[in-house]
Amino acid sequence: MEVIPAIDIRGGRCVRLAQGDYDRETVFDEDPVRVAVRWAALGANRIHVVDLDGAREGRRANAGIVASIVQTVNCAVQTSGGIRDIETLQATLDSGVNRVVLGTAAVKDPAFLREAIALARDRLVVSVDARDGLVRLQGWTEGTDLDAVAWIGELANMGVERVVVTDISRDGVLEGPNRELYEQLASGTSVSVIAAGGVSTLADVRGLKECGIEAAIIGLALYSGDIDLALAIAAAR
Repeated sequence: MEVIPAIDIRGGRCVRLAQGDYDRETVFDEDPVRVAVRWAALGANRIHVVDLDGAREGRRANAGIVASIVQTVNCAVQTSGGIRDIETLQATLDSGVNRVVLGTAAVKDPAFLREAIALARDRLVVSVDARDGLVRLQGWTEGTDLDAVAWIGELANMGVERVVVTDISRDGVLEGPNRELYEQLASGTSVSVIAAGGVSTLADVRGLKECGIEAAIIGLALYSGDIDLALAIAAAR
């Protein structure tokens, strides 16, 4: 299993939000590029960079910082936030990122999703962010009646190869991942699953590995010091 450190950018700074709440922000570093260099030096093969401003506003507000990270580190970068049309998707791919992650647009614009699948193929990831089993959009600020597990099944049927699945209630609070959900997805869907939200101990990392998922994204626990990245990577092997 791959361990992927997360860098969430808001207002040009590296932050974490508790349960996706923009009013519960903690700033961990003024320079996201410096953070990316640190994670790469500790052995990360891939970094997950989220443009929080872009996710809420519908535009790539921190695209310049993402590009700087891509140009600076010697590992793969996947990015999400504010990619809502095919032109922006193409520009993001052209910036050198390894993967692009769609969330809101995948739900709200089926035609764009089909175009994105055809254009990006295995470089496309769809983010499924859920609270109480239902998908949320717009940087987790907008609710829907869309069942997350059913939506993942639809994505698989459309040809999506990989999803990032976040249980919002577990994100940024160090309470452990929703292992039951990931076990269900690993055994019941054809897509590759990346878990996000709640990973707070090396035992959590080992547990997710046992679920059979492809990767786990770790955020707050790395910044708080609860998890050492190098040890997490070793635990996931």
